[in-house]
Amino acid sequence: MKVCIAEKPSVAREIASILGANSRRDGYFEGNGYQVTWTFGHFCTLKEPHEYSPQWKRWALEVLPMIPPRFGIKLIENDGAVKQFGVIESLIAKADEVINCGDAGQEGELIQRWVLQKAQCKVPVKRLWISSLTEDSIREGFGNLKDQATFDKLYEAGLSRAIGDWLLGMNATRLYTVKYGQNRSVLSIGRVQTPTLALIVNRQLEIENFKPEQYWELKTVYRETTFSATKGRFTSKEDGEKFLEEIKQSDFEVTDVTIKKGEELPPRLFDLTALQVECNKKFSFSAEDTLKIIQSLYEKKLTTYPRVDTTFLSDDIYPKVPAILQGLAGYEELVKPVLAAKIPKSKKVFDNSKVTDHHAIIPTGVRANNISENERKVYDLVTRRFIAVFYPNCKIATTTVLGEANKVEFKVTGKQILEPGWRVVFEKQANTQDDDSEKEKDDDNILPQFEKGETGPHVPALNEKWTQPPKYYTEATLLRAMETAGKLVDDDELRDALKENGIGRPSTRAAIIETLFKRNYIRKERKNLYATQTGVELIGTIKEELLKSAELTGIWEKKLRQIEKNEYDPRQFIDELKQMLSEIVTNVKNDWGSRITIEEAVKEEVAKPKKKTTKEKKSASEKKPREKKESRKKDPVLCPLCKKGYVLRGKTAYGCSEWKSGCPFRLPFDDLEENLSDEKLRVFLNEKFG
Repeated sequence: MKVCIAEKPSVAREIASILGANSRRDGYFEGNGYQVTWTFGHFCTLKEPHEYSPQWKRWALEVLPMIPPRFGIKLIENDGAVKQFGVIESLIAKADEVINCGDAGQEGELIQRWVLQKAQCKVPVKRLWISSLTEDSIREGFGNLKDQATFDKLYEAGLSRAIGDWLLGMNATRLYTVKYGQNRSVLSIGRVQTPTLALIVNRQLEIENFKPEQYWELKTVYRETTFSATKGRFTSKEDGEKFLEEIKQSDFEVTDVTIKKGEELPPRLFDLTALQVECNKKFSFSAEDTLKIIQSLYEKKLTTYPRVDTTFLSDDIYPKVPAILQGLAGYEELVKPVLAAKIPKSKKVFDNSKVTDHHAIIPTGVRANNISENERKVYDLVTRRFIAVFYPNCKIATTTVLGEANKVEFKVTGKQILEPGWRVVFEKQANTQDDDSEKEKDDDNILPQFEKGETGPHVPALNEKWTQPPKYYTEATLLRAMETAGKLVDDDELRDALKENGIGRPSTRAAIIETLFKRNYIRKERKNLYATQTGVELIGTIKEELLKSAELTGIWEKKLRQIEKNEYDPRQFIDELKQMLSEIVTNVKNDWGSRITIEEAVKEEVAKPKKKTTKEKKSASEKKPREKKESRKKDPVLCPLCKKGYVLRGKTAYGCSEWKSGCPFRLPFDDLEENLSDEKLRVFLNEKFG
């Protein structure tokens, strides 16, 4: 029997249907020699510190750094996961062969490998590797199954990432919490999270410390066209006025007209980051929202695998393009001219050297029925980009006009579209244009016809201006900064080169930003991202550049990518992290830095009292004195901070019953025993808070 393990039930259902495994069992499908089962995301995780050593249960400086001699995995504490893992384990025990049908990426590989290890799989394992969930793609994938060993380096990269995140996250979080957190809240430190926060904090401080400087610009209007003086800015108003007086009495003369013809390439196909950026700009979707939407479109077989960092297609997609285009319902008029001739095969679109695991995000050609409004918006973006890359280049003419008045030189540049080419694909999107699109339209600046030597009256003016600070990050600009390790660039080629050193991966960046919100390190106003006082002070407290530098974190990311390509030893990566950790722990222990202000954010995690029935309310009012006596008899655990309230158990943390009155006490369940008795909890709190 062949056992297939998918990453979620919906994918397992699709695979089972295609393989003929049509009999539904408890936790799997069966038939035609196959059993198709599933996980639902992470079933296994690295063990907690106290599971390696009992002394690591305490949050104390003297036990740091915590570096296990060998890392181990465990099943997550979730009843549903435990039950489904039992199904997987029993199926693998009787299997002749296992087929790993997990998500075709680094994280998907790690998830499935850990499950196979935990289930002690001893039989041969094959790997299904596909880029879309259409029937053709799944059949093609099963016809071309690969040996699991082919993806060993991908797994090693994922494992190195997980171990690296454990080492840095567990140690640095405890280190900074105990040293600077006032015993009030966890100060979360992460390999990608902290440098991302540093980008936001540094930009915010740059803006707050910015000192505007006054300057003046000399411009003149001739034939309803604004020309700018080539001298640039004047730092002195007197200098500007001197030139203004000189040209007031003179006519304006056109001294040169240059027309340069050129072509604009279609915009690149989407990778995940580019799609998240575009959706944030056009629709104000968060990165997390966009990822959920494009994942949903993938699972509905409408678009290809979304967690990608390339904007290119592999050569094997080229023969499939006509069929995909023909299947795009609602886009027939745009597709017709492309199918009327031989479809071009441009190196700007098809390049095997730029594609690793998966190609750019494109539509599959499956008819898009029954999708939500937001899914339609994202699908439309992906589809129009795909159609546009097969259109001709947009032909433009750039016109530069030079002029002068009393020997003071002026210049204006404008652009004229001669043949729209690919631009016609986006004409119907005018109603979704944002401020950036309007700016692009202004930049086109269509000029009237000018002749060299013509002269006439003009209206000069000296305009007072002030230098402007950089803009706050939005999710769109932050994603770009993460992609290029803090270097904001517009050029696609340069951005491709910088991606090697980007921080995080396309699939994790949205979650990192969401984590910063949840930790109350950042907040959002309209589209702008601001660091909270806690976020600012945390970055200010961290002296170690390795922890907060986007550039240095980008170097770690590059090494992880090299591990994936078998160009770097994973053991060396972990050894470097261990060495770095030891240095950081020593430095922080010896630091006399100040404490960090804690701004509590998530109070809803504290359990709310259960609503009482009318009968219970009546009973309670009649027996109030007795209830107080009962309460004293139970001897509730006193809050270690306010000393007034008592400790409540919430869904994910302990909190104080006086939280509404402002008590900030919150203690996550991380590293605590499950269902601590009151007595054990009291002992733990005494140890931690004194």
